[in-house]
Amino acid sequence: MTEKPGNAVEIDAITKSYGDTVAIRHVSMNVQDGEFVTILGPSGCGKSTLLRMISGFVEPTTGDLRIAGKSVVGLAPYKRDTAMVFQDYALFPHRTVAENIAFGLRMRKTEKKEIARRVDEMLELINLKGFGGRRVSEISGGQAQRVALGRALVVRPSVLLLDEPLGALDMKLRKQMQAELKKIHRELGLTFVAVTHDQEEALTLSDRIAVMNAGRVEQFDVPETLYRRPATRFVADFVGGANLIDAEIAAGGQLLVNGKPFTGIGAEVIGERKVGEKVSVVVRPETVSTSPSEGIANGPAIEATITEVLFSGAVQQVVGRFDDGSTIVAHEQALKPPPDRGSKAIFSWDGSLSWLVSR
Repeated sequence: MTEKPGNAVEIDAITKSYGDTVAIRHVSMNVQDGEFVTILGPSGCGKSTLLRMISGFVEPTTGDLRIAGKSVVGLAPYKRDTAMVFQDYALFPHRTVAENIAFGLRMRKTEKKEIARRVDEMLELINLKGFGGRRVSEISGGQAQRVALGRALVVRPSVLLLDEPLGALDMKLRKQMQAELKKIHRELGLTFVAVTHDQEEALTLSDRIAVMNAGRVEQFDVPETLYRRPATRFVADFVGGANLIDAEIAAGGQLLVNGKPFTGIGAEVIGERKVGEKVSVVVRPETVSTSPSEGIANGPAIEATITEVLFSGAVQQVVGRFDDGSTIVAHEQALKPPPDRGSKAIFSWDGSLSWLVSR
């Protein structure tokens, strides 16, 4: 029988206030040993504050925070078994790569031979073998990111904290580093807790994602569930983007859109909601297709006026506008001839791929 992993980090009813401003509102969540958890949310939602409370740079106003089962509230950062990779890397530019990686070991008064051995191991792990003698000012941004990661990992923390670790990189390098970061996590088996505002990065890297909004965790779940079964309208709109069609539950488990029956979405999606309940139908753009207004659509279908067609390589984004001014977006293969702007089109999708959230 496989032993269930324990909790590396336990956040228990944490609140953080700055005077009358509440940054974190009664947050509780557990991170399991060896898990990669990302705290995701827009600017100002409290995600970095939460990460800094785990690290010890910020103290909670109320609540408890435990690492490996022991409360660390009031414990200085250097006394916690954690290490932080900062957004700006915080490296020493005029010291060598090896000296930067060794910094934490020297502060712990590790023996010189052991420092040299572990620095060599880390240079191998982060794909910078042969770069140990170079100064940080002489290496690229992507290499500097690896050095920051190596400096944190070399002290062998039980929890690695990452504050927007890829935020300073260009898109191509960011993609490359996502793959490398995932590989390092898998090889080392350490617990990673990261903060980002990049939804795609969170979906790519994480075992679970905590979506924050206004100081609260709105949903904490695996990436697939967050994307396909969002718990709230905010999560649906923030994680990956979504079409949100306002509707109302009618008698007989039916939906009304603009007061008219909306067919094609079955009871398995509607569930046991009350008559009169206000909901939004969540539809991901990649599940939507367009056809001429006189065409016959399978599943849910709604007519809109084409206002924009945006080409982005393999995919074209088709935007439709309803009479009330709201919009719907379809992501279609760019091989398909685009509809004309100003024309009417039917936007349709597989009803089983819809989801309902309260509004």
